[in-house]
Amino acid sequence: MLTLPLSTRGIMRMLPILCFSLTACHSEPPVSNAQPSLSNTSSIETRAQINREASKPVVYQVFTRLFGNTNTTNAPWGTRDENGVGKFADFTPQALASIKALGTTHIWYTGVPHHALVTDYSAYGIENDDPDVIKGRAGSPYAVKDYYNVNPDLALDVANRLDEFEALIARTHAQGMKVIIDIVPNHVARHYHSLSALPGVEDFGAHDDTGVAYARDNNFYYVVDKAFLVPQAKDYSPLGGKPHPLVDGKFDENPAKWTGNGARTAQPDSNDWYETVKVNYGVRPDGSYDFPRLPAQYADKSYQAHREFWQHKNLPDSWYKFRDIALYWLDKGVDGFRYDMAEMVPVEFWSFLNSTIKQHNPDAFLLAEVYQPEKYRDYIYLGKMDYLYDKVGFYDTLKSIMQGQGKVSDLVSVHNEVSDIAEHMLHFLENHDEQRIASPEFAGNAEKGKPAMAVSALISASPTLLYFGQDVGEDGSEDMGFGKPSRTTIFDYAGVPAHQRWMNNGKFDGGQSTPDERALRKFYRQIMAIATTEPAINGAFISLHDSNLQHSDAYSQQQFAFARKQGKHGFIVVANFADTPVKDFTLVLAHNVIESNQPRVTLSPLLSHGSLSATRKGNNYQATMSLAPLETKVYKF
Repeated sequence: MLTLPLSTRGIMRMLPILCFSLTACHSEPPVSNAQPSLSNTSSIETRAQINREASKPVVYQVFTRLFGNTNTTNAPWGTRDENGVGKFADFTPQALASIKALGTTHIWYTGVPHHALVTDYSAYGIENDDPDVIKGRAGSPYAVKDYYNVNPDLALDVANRLDEFEALIARTHAQGMKVIIDIVPNHVARHYHSLSALPGVEDFGAHDDTGVAYARDNNFYYVVDKAFLVPQAKDYSPLGGKPHPLVDGKFDENPAKWTGNGARTAQPDSNDWYETVKVNYGVRPDGSYDFPRLPAQYADKSYQAHREFWQHKNLPDSWYKFRDIALYWLDKGVDGFRYDMAEMVPVEFWSFLNSTIKQHNPDAFLLAEVYQPEKYRDYIYLGKMDYLYDKVGFYDTLKSIMQGQGKVSDLVSVHNEVSDIAEHMLHFLENHDEQRIASPEFAGNAEKGKPAMAVSALISASPTLLYFGQDVGEDGSEDMGFGKPSRTTIFDYAGVPAHQRWMNNGKFDGGQSTPDERALRKFYRQIMAIATTEPAINGAFISLHDSNLQHSDAYSQQQFAFARKQGKHGFIVVANFADTPVKDFTLVLAHNVIESNQPRVTLSPLLSHGSLSATRKGNNYQATMSLAPLETKVYKF
């Protein structure tokens, strides 16, 4: 194991699927109460405080145990005490205001539920976990061992860790943002045991019949009459070979359970999700379903109708266990969930769970990780998901363009393929599973993310996800232990350097950031202000790409021009993905973009550039403009 060219989630995708520059002052710019001029780019940044009617969801993902850590040791396989760990308390009003300044509506606190980890918390009655079945020293946040409490690493007072998280929920709400946490229905930690479950709630597997591979109300699948064997790999040792009393190449599990990604052997491969076990939802080993099917016509029905459909039906036990978990966290004040690997769980379960959640909180935010485009509409309409990752189409194509391999025409095509569900498709450039833009394995330069960020955030009403550190060019280069650099570690204790410089020992003002990092942060603020305040973000998408390819020799597949329009007004985006300039080319604006009879119109800038004068030519308008390397210009009309 474990050269890991891909993240744990990335590995799975190859397996069969079962189921701003700031100048003298470093601080954030103040928020003005005055109505801004549309041509004033510094005012544009504050418009999110003035016009929220045009807002679309913006999710800011924080890897919670890394976010507030100020320790810079970064020793490979370092312990919590060596490398430090962030806490709930690090999310101060200053920290939260810094997050909100990017247009954030929802904070996704990743790694909150108590998962398996190596640090000894036995003094608090918490059982030690076996490093033989843990990835990294801090552990994977997707190997949850107790859904009724939170990761003890994140608390100042471990005994009161749940109270500390509830206080964080309250602080987040006080800043006008909502809280999302992960739920991972497909799998749990190899040794799941809740110390904090509510009365009457039993652990997963507590009453399973372990003498059979499958039973409908078993929570797990079993490899009958065979004990679990720890996977072996020539180039890997738990904890990097550092000594630990529980590292002995053994883990007591008899009979063995199926592994989280669906591996059915007693000894999974080292690239399998061996730290987890797969949850059974009433899907037989042959793939047939042992529960009532949801009629196809329910794709057109409300969540209330879905809720009614499932009432009084006898369903597999795992369905009820995850329903109770979701309702528990909603009652704690959580506002929604990000569902890990949702496509590995039947869509009927999602109909049941999400309709129950919406009955409890109609405004709950439900985001799912799904990588099979042919299943998108089923998970939205039948599964009642609010949002899905737009990875396989939009992200993957945009990444190839950023790397100089793809072409913009392909991006237009994949965007059009989901035009009917565009507002449900979440856009991102980074998250905990993906490589950092600035890593050599991706683009090697955070500047290359600027045109992509503008396109990703402004092309549609799709929600936008930002990953902490993305806005200051974090490169993910730290080799912390489990896995390879290019992604900021999700398995080990670490400090995140560019983010730490922005954090500036809790001031969150960029006081230690480089000029380039501060300039990048300013750009992100400006783009996200446009995305969350311009009414046309919810209007029509008009591609200007094909017409400009035909009419301009300088405009190529490395440039992208498009408009968003609502009524007679909107904005135009012109992005240059090339690291070379595009000089004095003619931008053609189709007749359906600018509705005017004037011979000349002036377009106002929404970023830090000048205005643009366009002249009427026949039915269209044309303008001569230039773009610097990797530059984006946005004009309001």
